[in-house]
Parts: sequence; structure tokens; C-alpha cells
Amino acid sequence: MSGQYMYLVTTYSFCSPQLRMLRVLDLEEVKFTLAEKDVKNIGLLHHMKYLNIAGGSYNFALLRSIGKLRCLQTLDMREANIAALTTAITELRNLRSLRCSKRLDYGCFNLIDSPKGCLTIMMCFPMIFTTLVNFSDRANLTAEVRMACSTCWSDTKGVMVPRGINYLKNLQILEVVDINGTSKKVIEELGELSQLRKLSVTSKDATENKYKVFCAAIEKLPALQSLSVDAEGSSDVGTLEWLDSVCSPPPILRSLKLNGSLWDLPNWFGNLTQLVKMHLSRSRLKEGNTMEILGALPNLMLLRLYRNAYVGEKLIFRREAFPNLKEIDIYFLKELRELRFEEGAAPQMRSIEIYGCKLKSGIVGTKHLPRLNTIVVQDDGDVANFDLLRVEVDAHPNHPLLQVSKNQGHNDLGSIEGSNAAAEATE
Repeated sequence: MSGQYMYLVTTYSFCSPQLRMLRVLDLEEVKFTLAEKDVKNIGLLHHMKYLNIAGGSYNFALLRSIGKLRCLQTLDMREANIAALTTAITELRNLRSLRCSKRLDYGCFNLIDSPKGCLTIMMCFPMIFTTLVNFSDRANLTAEVRMACSTCWSDTKGVMVPRGINYLKNLQILEVVDINGTSKKVIEELGELSQLRKLSVTSKDATENKYKVFCAAIEKLPALQSLSVDAEGSSDVGTLEWLDSVCSPPPILRSLKLNGSLWDLPNWFGNLTQLVKMHLSRSRLKEGNTMEILGALPNLMLLRLYRNAYVGEKLIFRREAFPNLKEIDIYFLKELRELRFEEGAAPQMRSIEIYGCKLKSGIVGTKHLPRLNTIVVQDDGDVANFDLLRVEVDAHPNHPLLQVSKNQGHNDLGSIEGSNAAAEATE
């Protein structure tokens, strides 16, 4: 935020005539304290098109008047002290981007981690409405207790969405929706957002019925290009096996991010012909046909496998598979022992990043990657026979950069397991 902009905001009240034509207001991480009348009177800025209040503690007070901002096109309320959007949001018929997520820190009202402290604060709660507590602290404490009680101390970042969300026909970006807390009727309404390009949801602890309704809804989104489904909470990770209920995925989906157990890839993955980016986390996919299905995706350029997304011992890129893949990122796959590239596989591969993996059978076949530029091994990542990998990299026509976070000796697990791997690495 520029100094001139800061001066403008702090000099005038939001109900001042000098600001009535304001179109852009960014209050993310502001260092000054807003007065109560300022928060309530943001709704008077009828020409506002962009409003960013990410990380604010005064969001509940603002939501009561936000429906007056009929020209608003972008609303950012990420990491906020809110658990649910009010019905006023459905009045914003020009809204194109709605980003909201719940702050997972319940502050003084963390019943799970600090039950005694939470009960003590609750007993003293009436004091916050006295003159002993300023507006900023009062707003923060009120928002925290509302959020904690209304969500029963939920451990996901999703926000409940009200009925009438289907009225926002111009909406292109919507995140993050809590499928568990949102009603089945509203989940159905998501399928009516025909202009929606990006959708992000949390799904932990939702019912099977809601899962099926959600799957049916995303099938009706012809413009959807980016989908994120997160089943992780602060203490455990839920399942995403229910995604197999999808019969026909969005036709132009280009980015897919899934966090939760799958075990096997859903049948419709083979239809993702337009997919460019895929991010899988905690999926626990087995060797089987996982690489065969992913390798057949014609436009896939970026593949990220995080935190036991894959539990096989070998990750093998077969001949003619992954025709457009340019980057593979592997993070903390505890079971992985070998990364192998066959001749003719991934001809566009440029970058390999390995974090926190113990590759006891090494990285084999980098010489088959004609466009390779970078190999990164970091964060306790170890590779067997690191010297042989370095020899292979040095002999590569592109002379790829081999980047490690520790000295070479610590990254070398010793001799490669298996004579075939050793033979190919030394050719």
C-alpha cells in the first residue's frame, strides 16, 4: 500500500463525502486501527469495485452492510474471522471474484488446545462490551467466539455459503466453500454458476449425500478451469474416494488440486485431456495403473506429488508417456525408492525437484530427457550413488544444473540397489 493511499485512508472517514467515489480499497494487513463507524460505513461506498479485507478481524461487522456495494466485482476475505457468509452477499450481482477462507486460529477461544483458558475467557466475556476494551480488540474477540461456536471448532478453512449463491451469474472465482457446513440445496446451486472458472472447496466430514450432490454440480460447470478439493483438517485427513461418483468432468479443466486419500485414480481422470497442472497430496496412490493413466494425459505440463500422494516404491516414466510434461515435483514420498525415465518418456521434461525422499535405488535415465535443465534435491532428500548421477548429468548435452541443499556426501546413500539400475547409471 503506497504512502499516499495510506494517508488518504487514515485522513478521511469512510463516510466522508471525499471518499464516496472510491472504487478500490485494499485493507489487507493494514497497520492502523479502523474506527467502528468506518467499518459500518464501508457499505456507503456505492461505487466500490474492489475490496480486500483479507486477514481482518472486523469482517462480521462489515458483512452486515456489504450487500449495499452493488458495483463490487472483487471481494477478498481470506484468512478472516468468519465462518459463514451472510445472505447479503447474494445481492452483489456484479461480483466476479469471491475469495474467502476461515482463519484456523481461534485465539483465546481454542477449546481443543486450551479448554481451561477458553472457559476462563468465556466467563469474563461480558467485560469486552465495556469501555475497558477498545473497538479493535472487541471486534477481534467477538469474531473469534462467533467463528468458534458457529463451526463447533471446525479444523478446516472453508466457509459456509448461503442460499441464493446461484444469483451471482457473473461469478468466475469462488473459494473456499465448506461442503460440510453448507446445505445440500446451496451445493446444488453451485452447478448453476455457468461462468465459474475457479472453484475451491473443503470436504472433510461431509455426508455421502452432499458428496454426490457436489459431484453432480461440478459436472454442470462448462467454464470450470481450476478445481481444488481439500479433505485435510488440522488433526487428520479425510477421504476423496467419493470423487469416483463424477461421471463427466468439466470439459476444459486445466488445473486440478486434490488433498486427501484416493488409493486409486477415479475413472474419469482419463478424460482430462485439457489438464495442464495436477497437484496431488496425501492421495496414497498405488503403483498399479497410476502412471499409465497420468502418462496418457496429452497436455499435462506440471505434476506435483506431495506427502504420500504416491505410495509405490518405483515411479517409472514409460516410453511415450507424458508427452508434454515439463516439471515433476516430488515432496516427502516416504515409500519411494526409485525414479526412472525410460527412453522416449517425457521428451519435454525440464525440471525435476525432489524434497524429503530417500531414493535408495537412485534416479535413473536422466540421459533420456533431451530438454532437462534442472535437478533439485533438497530438504533431507537423498539419492543413491549420487556420484553416478553427477556423471550422467555432466555428460548430458544440456549440462543441467544439479542443485542440492547439503554437501554431496550427505546426499549419497551409497551403492544403488539392484544391478540393472547400477548398469544403466554407468552406461
